Amino acid sequence: MEELEVPICRQAYDLYKVCYLYRNSIKRQDRYVIWQRAESLVLEILENILSASCSVKGEKLPILNQVSVKLNLLRVILRLAKEVQAIDMKKYVNLQTIINEIGRMLGGWLKSLKQA
Repeated sequence: MEELEVPICRQAYDLYKVCYLYRNSIKRQDRYVIWQRAESLVLEILENILSASCSVKGEKLPILNQVSVKLNLLRVILRLAKEVQAIDMKKYVNLQTIINEIGRMLGGWLKSLKQA
C-alpha cells in the first residue's frame, strides 16, 4: 500500500495495531466503552490522514485540523483510561509516545501548509 509509505500514515496505522493488541488486556467493563471509543478515534485519525494525503492542497488544511482535534481528544481519553485504571502506565506511555510522534509530524505538515 503506497499510502502507508507516508510516515504519518504509517505511524497512525501502527498506533491502531498497538491498540488492537491491547484490546484483550482491557477489562470487559472498559473495553466496550472507553477503549472502543479510543480505537474508533484512531481509525478516524488514520482515515483523515489518508484523506488529506490524497486531497488537493487547498483541501488539506481543514482535514488536518480535524485530525489535530481528534488526536487531542484521543490524548484525553487515554489519560482518562489510565486514571480509571482501564490501562496501566506502561501501555499509556507506549501509546502516548506514538501519539506524540504523530502530533509532531502533523504539526510539521500543518506548518508547511500554512507557509505555502
